[in-house]
Amino acid sequence: MDTTLVAPIATSVVLVAVVTLTWRVVNWVWLRPKKLEKWLREQGLHGNPYRLLKLGDLTEFFIMTKEAKPRPISLSDDIAPHVLPYHHHIINKYGKKSFMWLGPTPVINIVEPELVKEVMSNHRVFQKPHTEAAKMITLGLVTYEGEKWAKHRKIINPAFHLEKLKVIFILDEYTYIPLYEQMIVQYAYQSLENMLPAIYQCCRGMMDKWEEIVSAKGSCEVDVCPYVEELSAEVIARTTLGNSSEEGRKIFELQKEKIDSTLQLMLLIHIPGWRFLPTKANKRMKQIRIEEQTLIKRIVDKREKEMKMGEVSDDDDLLRVLLESNLKEIREHGNNKSHGMSIEEVMEECKEFFFAGADTTKNLLVWTMVLLSKHPNWQACAREEVTMILHEVLRLYPPVTFIYRATIQTTKLGNMTLPAGVHLSLPTVLLHHDKETWGEDAEEFKPDRFSGGVYRAIKSQVSFLPFSWGPRICIGQNFAMIQVKMALAIILQHFSFELSPSYIHAPFPTLSLQPQFAYDVLLAG
Repeated sequence: MDTTLVAPIATSVVLVAVVTLTWRVVNWVWLRPKKLEKWLREQGLHGNPYRLLKLGDLTEFFIMTKEAKPRPISLSDDIAPHVLPYHHHIINKYGKKSFMWLGPTPVINIVEPELVKEVMSNHRVFQKPHTEAAKMITLGLVTYEGEKWAKHRKIINPAFHLEKLKVIFILDEYTYIPLYEQMIVQYAYQSLENMLPAIYQCCRGMMDKWEEIVSAKGSCEVDVCPYVEELSAEVIARTTLGNSSEEGRKIFELQKEKIDSTLQLMLLIHIPGWRFLPTKANKRMKQIRIEEQTLIKRIVDKREKEMKMGEVSDDDDLLRVLLESNLKEIREHGNNKSHGMSIEEVMEECKEFFFAGADTTKNLLVWTMVLLSKHPNWQACAREEVTMILHEVLRLYPPVTFIYRATIQTTKLGNMTLPAGVHLSLPTVLLHHDKETWGEDAEEFKPDRFSGGVYRAIKSQVSFLPFSWGPRICIGQNFAMIQVKMALAIILQHFSFELSPSYIHAPFPTLSLQPQFAYDVLLAG
């Protein structure tokens, strides 16, 4: 090639690359958002105009969230303006058919039950958006879509069947439990008949600590959050990894550190490629991942070796059930490993058990104690019937404050036609506090609204979705409910409690809805 042509060709290539990149950026930050805005308004939706310099609505979103966070509220207040201030603001301003902008991406608020049902039923079209935060915390069933999600769900399902949970929660025959407490455990999860759950042993440790604290004075002020967190971690470690619970506790600590770090970096993680930069935080996150993988792989390898050798193990836990289900699926397809999960995928699912399980049960138990402290008359009722109380707690304080989906293709939703790439927000908190659905007493703690069961309490099937709904409903909801029922039954047998005057009510969503400050109660034996 003539060397005199090299420079012009190189210049042309660079120019084309610059023009292409510039076009893509302009299209991403301006042309496409304005086109989508016009489309959404033609569908009868209302919202703020797209504003490039304010990153859509992100600037106002973060300002309102920051202002709401430190502001305490009354237990009788509507929590929606506090935990989802911008969602609440936009819906109040523009109505139920509204949208907002998270950067150049429009997010439609879906609060009409029939539209919620349509979104949650059609999980192949309305999928979970891929986020950097999810990649940093864990991969697994919750983050997968399509065939991979279906395969993992099928393999994991047996671990959460009630028959399997009976075995996982059973105590060994030599464990002594006073007769009256056997009756409590039996009551707390009636479908387990006379099975005695392993959570009893974990809960007894917490009871012993509380009894030691209150024994001297008869009553005492205690922040129960650290104790409940420790209890949840112990239960998850034991039921997931069995006799490897010491390693389980270490994994839980690493998970907690990883989640805390991710939340602190929430703004930065949206920058493309940020997690690959050699920052101190990224180096620590990488180190945590290595430590997690090492601990879990050691346990998985040991359990696989036992299974191959045909050894009988005392460990009958979620990991063993998961490995057995995975092996069965592979064998049913002629030992084709592509029909099962890889060891790396099994390890990710174990991490997800820790991530989702401990956080959900901890906060459900804490919020239940908060509301029973405020309504002591219901403490007595909880000793006889706990299910409707937990349903009411989940209505008022759902673990996840909103559910996020995105369209992967042009699709119909109600009488609207939505293009691919539009995000949908289903604000659980607003649905659970909607007076049109629940009545004028929607902000009140009234467990008897669930006395006839969930479906008699609601006008629409999808007005109550603490564990999501449809094909992608939380696979571990029975697991979480069993744990909390058992723990609450045993706590109520030993203690009564009321809110301390120092308690500050400020629910705030991180990965799940939790108390922002200490939960101080007056415990009495």
